[in-house]
Amino acid sequence: MAAPLSGHHVAVLLGGLSSEREVSLVSGRECADALERLGAKVTRVDAGRDLAQVLSALRPDVCFNALHGEWGEDGCVQGVLETLNLPYSHSGVLASALAMDKAKAKAVLAAAGVTVPGGGLFNRFEAAAEHVMKPPYVVKPNAEGSSVGVFLVFDGANRPPQEIVAPTWTFGEEVMIEPYIAGKELSVGVMDGKAMTVTDIIPRTGFYDYDAKYSDGGSRHVVPAPIPAHAFEKALKLSEMAHAALGCRGVTRSDLRYDDVNDVLVLLEVNTQPGMTPTSLVPEQAAQQGVDFDRLVLWITEDAYARGGAGGIKA
Repeated sequence: MAAPLSGHHVAVLLGGLSSEREVSLVSGRECADALERLGAKVTRVDAGRDLAQVLSALRPDVCFNALHGEWGEDGCVQGVLETLNLPYSHSGVLASALAMDKAKAKAVLAAAGVTVPGGGLFNRFEAAAEHVMKPPYVVKPNAEGSSVGVFLVFDGANRPPQEIVAPTWTFGEEVMIEPYIAGKELSVGVMDGKAMTVTDIIPRTGFYDYDAKYSDGGSRHVVPAPIPAHAFEKALKLSEMAHAALGCRGVTRSDLRYDDVNDVLVLLEVNTQPGMTPTSLVPEQAAQQGVDFDRLVLWITEDAYARGGAGGIKA
């Protein structure tokens, strides 16, 4: 019996130019290995500024976009793929750009009835000069993922984080500042518009930062999350609503906070190209639903094919 992707040439886009390059290399490697097991001819493409030329020469049947963060996940690479008329995985140009811009995404989500945290955008120098809201609050870049450049400012903090005005800061002139919501860190994978399950993430460092997300043993995942049934169902519903409101496709992952003392649940953001590493949440949730890693990768690839052309509407 022929392998499912026998005779198909898949270009796996990995690495890239963002601060999440190292994670993307791992995601891409795992997905490329799975695609080879599924019978595909796989070309691993470390995506650089010459991506259009490289793909024009390769002419793959489909691109599996395993890039994370700026440029690879924010609509830029999607625009390149549209121009080349190459089918590709995950969300299109608009949904990718919207989801990456936290302020614009929050406005769209709130208008669609999704509960999001308060706060807003502030100039980083103003935000570093004095507290722009009463602690506790969270400071983060407006267009980064994987908890890169995120700071928690707790009660009693004498001043805001000065790292946001350091010469090494490369995440833009505006920062998103939101009230800190105590409680549980939750995550929900959405596949083809349908929420999978809810994961309760327990970071070993006290904060679900980059290391907690991607280091072995950096966090403990409890699937399904041991939270009240009404909160569980609401987390699923909010994640599906967010996926639809932003116009996402394929697989996404929503991150939420649940204050289990005051029974407050808010959706923080939608990741349009969630991690596909051994410690990643979406593969773990899919497995819990009976979909192993290879079948998940196969579905994502076939979903890209099913649109019939780059970013096209399903035939």
